Amino acid sequence: MRTPASITTGKVPQVTIVFWILKVAATTLGETGGDAVSMSLGLGYLVASGLFLAIFIVAVVAQVRATRFHPWLYWLTIVATTTVGTTMADFADRSLGIGYAGGSTLLLALVLASLAVWYRAIGSVSIHHIVTPRAEWFYWVTIMFSQTLGTALGDWTADDAGLGYFGSAMIFGGLLAAIAVVYSMTRVSRTLLFWMAFVLTRPLGAALGDFLDKPLDDGGLALSRYSATAVLLAFMALCIWLVPQRPAETRN
Repeated sequence: MRTPASITTGKVPQVTIVFWILKVAATTLGETGGDAVSMSLGLGYLVASGLFLAIFIVAVVAQVRATRFHPWLYWLTIVATTTVGTTMADFADRSLGIGYAGGSTLLLALVLASLAVWYRAIGSVSIHHIVTPRAEWFYWVTIMFSQTLGTALGDWTADDAGLGYFGSAMIFGGLLAAIAVVYSMTRVSRTLLFWMAFVLTRPLGAALGDFLDKPLDDGGLALSRYSATAVLLAFMALCIWLVPQRPAETRN
């Protein structure tokens, strides 16, 4: 006779509507913040990537070493993945000349490989089974790859595919709405739908971020990257402060 799995609380938040609002805000912030450092400050993609990668590593170490769920720390780590994802994708796509299509294909392969290795090592890629530091590292590495993929994918659809920033945002927003419908009306794997939605929020944020700060002639609103980043930070902070977040249950 099988013993029921014990249930505890983990260090990742429950997946609610607030989670997805914060995720889109964080991905948009990653685009404006990453561009502010690499382009507006003139540090370049390589130096900015090194800076954000260092912040990402420090944040993940702090997150893994924490003994309980801390919303501020969790979302700081998410923002770190979005900013490093932005500059790393831009470095690969533009500085190395891989191009948006090549970069998107390479990064999709890395996301799938990360999930496959994670599943083989742990036996599950569900957020309900993140019960060890090893699983947490897989979680954060996969997220970092997914954020980088999202930047390349968002730029590909907006620029190479000719959809523009607003059109690209509408496409990815529509795909996310379709996933929500599938979630509510079918029994398709919740883990599969979670990761699909998680990946797609990044190109949505990339398109929205570019729409906010790119020049008018390029189809953007020409807002200051610094101002847009500050507003998004304030919005996220307000959401975290006003809306209590609970940790997701984990199953041993």
